[in-house]
Amino acid sequence: MMMSETEKTNRKAPRLYSPYDAPMWESIEAGEMKLQRCPESGEFRYPPGPICPVSMSMEYEWVPISGKASIVSWTVFHRQYLPAYPAPHLVVAVRLEEGPIMVSYMDHAELGRIRLDAPVRLVYANHPDGYKVPKFTLDS
Repeated sequence: MMMSETEKTNRKAPRLYSPYDAPMWESIEAGEMKLQRCPESGEFRYPPGPICPVSMSMEYEWVPISGKASIVSWTVFHRQYLPAYPAPHLVVAVRLEEGPIMVSYMDHAELGRIRLDAPVRLVYANHPDGYKVPKFTLDS
């Protein structure tokens, strides 16, 4: 079901969990996800944060990621929480090629084909509520 223009206008913006999230969500909206990287240690950070856990440096830069990853774990949520996101949800934890583990989702139709360490790639989904979100798909 598509949302009316009134519903889209009255919707809330995505909730930022820290002051460091905004550049990441802007890069997702642009279709080129970026993560923080410490110039001193070279470590990527997800979720974004104020300090590198390796070097303790407060310096960071935003760098595009490759979008390549492998599945670490998955689960299926059978409850619908928001109108634009119907159940069931196939939620995956993936290890990005750059190192961090990210939690996102995949199309439920891929459930029967996924396995540990399966290669996946990042794609973007435009949802009826107007938001672009990252998700993964099997990289056959």
